[in-house]
Amino acid sequence: MLKAKIAVLVSGGGTNLQALIDSEKSGVLKSGEIVLVISNSASAYALERAKNAGIESAVLLKKELGSQEAFEEALIKLLDEKGIELIVLAGFMSILSEKFTSHYENRIINVHPSLIPSFCGKGFYGLRVHEAALEYGVKVTGATVHFVNEIPDGGKIIMQKAVSILPGDTAEVLQKRVMQEAEWEILPMSAELVCAEMIKTRGV
Repeated sequence: MLKAKIAVLVSGGGTNLQALIDSEKSGVLKSGEIVLVISNSASAYALERAKNAGIESAVLLKKELGSQEAFEEALIKLLDEKGIELIVLAGFMSILSEKFTSHYENRIINVHPSLIPSFCGKGFYGLRVHEAALEYGVKVTGATVHFVNEIPDGGKIIMQKAVSILPGDTAEVLQKRVMQEAEWEILPMSAELVCAEMIKTRGV
């Protein structure tokens, strides 16, 4: 079966990347294949995860390339050379421009650690999202996988999963629970959904 080629963009530890790698092994992700991991940080542990899984990786550094525009140009060149069909942002700490996102319209997905439209948009990333949920006093949070457009966390929602907030939760505890119970589950499922659709429309 022909599989859609996936590139995963990372900046840190790569736990969501690991969830995708594991889902490919378990057969949850069967319509797509991770062929490339790109990091904007040379020290990202995610690169080690890619190496352990035998996946090609690359590092692109904005400060070496000189500007966001040059960084995105290098990124597009690399993605297109490899024939990448789906781009997955997995803890990628860089906002991509409209020029980039429109080049890959409906081909970039991201996982966000809240139930969009709550606690999302500019400035809401990492622990900040969970701190805001706890400050606000919501009883339920979760994760959302969505298509990426020029508005941070503004693209069409693909999948969501709710996670309960428990008494005594800290932002760190909540972050871990949202990852384990929601992010690691719905990101691979969403990638499969989008890849399957890509393969279907390929034959049209």
